[in-house]
Amino acid sequence: MSQPYERLQEQCRTLRLAETAKEIPSLLREAEAKGWTYHELMHEVLSYELKCRERKNSEKLMKWAEFPDILTFESFCLEEQSAIGEKQLNVLKELSWVEECFTLIMMGPTGVGKTHLSTALGIHAIERGYQVSFISMERLIYVLKSQEYTNKSKTRYKRIMKSDLIIIDDVMYMAYEPQDAHLFFQFIYEMYDQAAFILTSNKGPNEWGKFLGDPTLTTAILDRLLHRSEILTFDEKQNSIRMKYRKVLFKEQSVES
Repeated sequence: MSQPYERLQEQCRTLRLAETAKEIPSLLREAEAKGWTYHELMHEVLSYELKCRERKNSEKLMKWAEFPDILTFESFCLEEQSAIGEKQLNVLKELSWVEECFTLIMMGPTGVGKTHLSTALGIHAIERGYQVSFISMERLIYVLKSQEYTNKSKTRYKRIMKSDLIIIDDVMYMAYEPQDAHLFFQFIYEMYDQAAFILTSNKGPNEWGKFLGDPTLTTAILDRLLHRSEILTFDEKQNSIRMKYRKVLFKEQSVES
């Protein structure tokens, strides 16, 4: 003899309401216990399915983003850096700049919070339903060079090109060959007005020319990136937050003579 909810569960699965199919017995028992109206029951059933789909979509987008670490606003030391204040951070959290395809350039030395802030903004954007890609510039150049003949790079390239926000870490960390510089320019050209960018770098845009080796190409890239942009400068005199909160293996101990 079939269970009382099996027919309903089968119908839910046919309608591709997989999560609701699993939860329908609990929802119906709760409806009976609390005396829900038909309207309340329908609201709870559909709300449950929507929440499950939003969670699954967020999990998928997080996987596609390929963040090296899960860094959020909760662990971001706002008071320990000079690049941005609480008011400016709240403006960034509104994400209107993503819709307007703005570029955020985060400049400063290693360990002061550039990657942390960019990752936190990326995760926040995913929670609001945006598709995000996080990639180092070195890795991006490799993907651009190999996407035509390796499946992994092709998949990564397609996801980047569909992103609403592209975070490129360690921009101009090293010098690039002319063909690499042209690939980067072509990428920026194609994504201009299609996506917002966050670029982190320990070099200012005025120094990028010597890493790309082509002043004309550098100017063309900057014309697009800086057309709608905000530059956040992390103080070079600021101590490394990463070093301050690093984990240590050996704690200092006093030695008695």
